[in-house]
Amino acid sequence: MWGDTLIIDRLHPAANLDELRAKEEDKLVLTWEQRRWMRGRFTTARGRKIGIALPTGTTPAPGTILYIGTDWYLKIDAAIESVLEVLPADYNAAVKIAFEVGNRHFPLALEASKILVPDDKAMVRLMERLGAPWERRQAIFDPIGNTQLHQHGSIS
Repeated sequence: MWGDTLIIDRLHPAANLDELRAKEEDKLVLTWEQRRWMRGRFTTARGRKIGIALPTGTTPAPGTILYIGTDWYLKIDAAIESVLEVLPADYNAAVKIAFEVGNRHFPLALEASKILVPDDKAMVRLMERLGAPWERRQAIFDPIGNTQLHQHGSIS
């Protein structure tokens, strides 16, 4: 703790569900970009002030436990954010879209037969150039390759 601000500089080891049942749950609701760069000052869903300074490259997945205190714990939740939902015509179109998105260093997520990409002008132009049908929607965006910590620090 620093003043009244909790500083989190490492992920909590896997938590025991029984241990957490008796504690109050608090959430830190973050966009995919915030989960990608885990540094800064935040306010939790219950109004607690925290600072996060996780090692570079640490990308906690939604559900990851960041902190366990004596009477409460903090977990990561994914924010609902604006994305483009792309509906590829077939497998070949999906591969081409994924290649083009990745070639521009943008992340993508898969949801059934749909591809989700950030709602960005460059992605809109790309989808229009490729003739890929798309629409804007609100969704949790958890990109492929953002899964390195799904097993670490999650409730077990």
